[in-house]
Amino acid sequence: MLYDIRLKLDYEYPSPVAGGRHLIRVMPLDQPGTQRVIAARVALDPVPEERRDWVDFFGNRVTTALFREAHDHLFISLSARVLVTKAARVLDMSPDIATLQQEIEASLELDALSPQHYLSASPRIALDPDITEYAAASLKSGITVWALADALCRRIHDDFEYDPEATDVGTSPREAFTLKRGVCQDFSHVMIAGLRGIGVPAGYVSGFLRTIPPPGTERLEGADAMHAWVRVWCGRDIGWCEFDPTNACTAGDDHITVGYGRDYSDISPIVGVLKGFGSHGSSHSVDVIPIEEKVRA
Repeated sequence: MLYDIRLKLDYEYPSPVAGGRHLIRVMPLDQPGTQRVIAARVALDPVPEERRDWVDFFGNRVTTALFREAHDHLFISLSARVLVTKAARVLDMSPDIATLQQEIEASLELDALSPQHYLSASPRIALDPDITEYAAASLKSGITVWALADALCRRIHDDFEYDPEATDVGTSPREAFTLKRGVCQDFSHVMIAGLRGIGVPAGYVSGFLRTIPPPGTERLEGADAMHAWVRVWCGRDIGWCEFDPTNACTAGDDHITVGYGRDYSDISPIVGVLKGFGSHGSSHSVDVIPIEEKVRA
């Protein structure tokens, strides 16, 4: 599927701020065989005094921006054309849990794809006994790792309610699990915590999701969204597979990947510091437009 993607992140400050330094992670990834970025551009207003585009440890594309002069707003925009060819389902050649543990122990690599980085607690995800117990309920005799992850993904979708008012960006997996409600970040963090608790490597995926309006209804501008889902190491034969607990599915052509990390802290769209006072307003919008839709229009 070929997409045009437009993202806008707008910040309005009640009084001028200065000394802003930000890390911005919104650029889609190039992934041989599954996702190709044909063209992409991140623009900032005002233009920063210093800017650097680089790739972090996890392979994510990062823009660093430094603002020395006072400014009363920060507008960030992304324009990209991306070809996505992800298979929504893989042939399940994953091992059972006992065999997975042996394969993890035999995996001595320490690069970004190593399962060793995704087994223990991370900055935003603590291992929680109640979440571990919840995940363990999906363990059946002889079940493969892929089938286990798929079952947990669908259980979270069924047991939790999507409620954007219930949580915020700082909500912990424990809090979301207790509430049994939240948004894609919460569902993903709970699934990751549960899988790690039972010894399955799992990480966080940030990206875009194309939303399809009901039949007869026009797609609204800005109605698509930044999204989060989970990737799970399913053994050495099939490697990393991606699951979306918010939508009870595996990640497919509707999921456009921006980046990977241990949790949200590794791949938040923007993080930084600035000198100022008072609260500020922000807004964001995302359009994920299939090219054939533009042609029909």
